Amino acid sequence: MAIPMIDAYPMPREDELPRNAAPWTIDPDRAVLLVHDLQHYFLNPFGYGQPATGRQPLTDLMNNTRALRDRFAAIGAPVVYTAQPGGMSDRERGLLKDIWGAGMSADEEQRAIPDRIAPAPGDTVLTKWRPSAFCRTGLLELMRERGRDQLVICGVYAHVGILMTAHEGFSHDIETFVVSDAIADFSALHHRKTLEYVAGRCSVTLPTRVALTALGSVAHRRETRPFDGPPVPAAAHRGDI
Repeated sequence: MAIPMIDAYPMPREDELPRNAAPWTIDPDRAVLLVHDLQHYFLNPFGYGQPATGRQPLTDLMNNTRALRDRFAAIGAPVVYTAQPGGMSDRERGLLKDIWGAGMSADEEQRAIPDRIAPAPGDTVLTKWRPSAFCRTGLLELMRERGRDQLVICGVYAHVGILMTAHEGFSHDIETFVVSDAIADFSALHHRKTLEYVAGRCSVTLPTRVALTALGSVAHRRETRPFDGPPVPAAAHRGDI
């Protein structure tokens, strides 16, 4: 099936979030931010690029992703993006084609990440071939090399790649955090059901405000952040978007 056009819906409020089964909290010295699939192709169904302003969940998705990305960068914690290459052959697409069709083209208009939330120097971009961000990307190896065992996830779509990434991270003993108002989905119902599932089975759900608080102030982190080894060159893990 093709990705449907998505009707506007409000982001879940903090008092609507499900109870988390796990007791985990974000530790800036252990965490990696994953900006999941925020390419034009996946944002266009929300009305991205259209003249309407204040359209939810798109507005909060973009604003909160930017806030998370900026805070991670400011405290020196790793930021990783996933992006599909576009123009996949039938062999590369595999069974995805049976469910989702041919997917995005190789045109930059579809493959690019919007400038406002685009990767900065030092960020890592992984070429993504399947819904889970761990599948054939090097994400797990990158985290192991950097001594990181927490993954903070924002992006789209909640009930597809984000859910699968969170569950696979859990299977690798990585504490995953799904940021409730920095993800979006086909509908409010899909969004809510994803939060309910991951909160009870594999992740902690939390709003952007709580995530930013856990990451601490930039000034405090500069004073207290321990050295965790030299960074892995981003080129070693970059995709070809």
